[in-house]
Amino acid sequence: MGQKINPLGFRLGTTQDHHSIWFAQPKNFFEGLQEDQKIRNCIKNYVQKNMKISSGVEGIGHIEIQKRIDVIQVIIHLGFPKFLTEGNPKRIKELQINVQKELNCMNRKLNISITRIENPYLHPNVLAEFIAGQLKNRVSFRKAMKKAIELTEQSNTKGIQVQIAGRLDGKEIARAEWVREGRVPLQTLRAKINYCSYTVRTIYGVLGIKIWIFVDEE
Repeated sequence: MGQKINPLGFRLGTTQDHHSIWFAQPKNFFEGLQEDQKIRNCIKNYVQKNMKISSGVEGIGHIEIQKRIDVIQVIIHLGFPKFLTEGNPKRIKELQINVQKELNCMNRKLNISITRIENPYLHPNVLAEFIAGQLKNRVSFRKAMKKAIELTEQSNTKGIQVQIAGRLDGKEIARAEWVREGRVPLQTLRAKINYCSYTVRTIYGVLGIKIWIFVDEE
């Protein structure tokens, strides 16, 4: 059987960078890891509550965390930043206070900045949220996958693969279905591949979405 490996971890140091940059002693490493998870969960929960978007897509590509001795720098890569920044400029400040409360870090300064993703649908997380919204609205999974592929074709990708697994269309037996368009060379380290796995809760049960996007070759 083929041995599966996460495409992002496989490419670390070549075409992929770390999303958390900090140093800790081995005995304190788990604390830093839990801190990162708290920051990411807090931001995602806040965005879910406050962003009322018709498509149901939050648009968080990824959250980058850089820690120094007295500063925690958080960069949120958003596909649709105007929903968080426009209309209410105090939202970022409010988000900052929420994260500080969650972390309980009085001796360290927290900076949160927002970066716009040029092509949101080139990022698998944004695409997975779009598919999840469609599945929750009881759209056929095949239609949802085709629509997602159409969205990425507008963004000049070289290839995309989408897989959905679980009780598809409410069938008794769970199965996995996938669609590929173009090339997705998972074994080529030079190939820059964006990947994400996403779970969505539907009335039939939990479905898993996996997306591989072949962006470019270096």
